[in-house]
Order: sequence, then structure tokens, then C-alpha cells
Amino acid sequence: QVQLVESGGGLVQAGGSLRLSCAASGSTFSIISMGWYRQDPGQQRELVASITSGGGTNYADSVKGRFTIFRDNAKNTVHLQMNSLKPEDTAVYYCHALGRTYMNYWGQGTQVTVSS
Repeated sequence: QVQLVESGGGLVQAGGSLRLSCAASGSTFSIISMGWYRQDPGQQRELVASITSGGGTNYADSVKGRFTIFRDNAKNTVHLQMNSLKPEDTAVYYCHALGRTYMNYWGQGTQVTVSS
């Protein structure tokens, strides 16, 4: 089992920045990749960014050039640096980890609100 604890959400004005962090514990040796998803009420959860254990990254088109995902393997932590935030980035952001047996793990979610 893997446990994920997120931090760093909040309220920011458009054009501002936030950094989300996710600390993994438990069977972290089994993690293939980690990432961030977001979800608006009534909408499907969508991938924002992901990073593999080898460092390969993937971003949603809507955040390319504004968001950066990076990880600290020694601390089993993944971060999402969000710059040039827009009101449409407002959502609950969830940390995700994919295990070797394709088990999905989720954090509790953290609210990001961008005011115009």
C-alpha cells in the first residue's frame, strides 16, 4: 500500500504562483510514476502532469509552459510548480501514484482557487 499526503493548495490571484507537494509513504518501492490530476465539480478528473521513476514527464496541453512537475526521489516527494495561474485552473488537485501492479493510489485532494 502507498499513502499520499498533499499540501500547498490555496487562493491566489490570476497570474500568481503556487506549489503543490505530495509525500508518498508505505510501499514506495512499487511506484512506477506519480502525478497530479484535477477535478471541477461535475467534471471528469483530468491529468495535469505526471513523472515516471526515470524522470520522464507528461503535461496536459492546457498547462504546458506554465506548470512544472519534479520529484525528490530521496524524500519520495513530487512537486507541481504552477506559474501564470488562470481562473480556469481552479479545481481540486489530487496526487496520484501508479504501482507496479497498476494499482492506483490517490491523495485526499487539495483546493486551488484562482481569482480573476
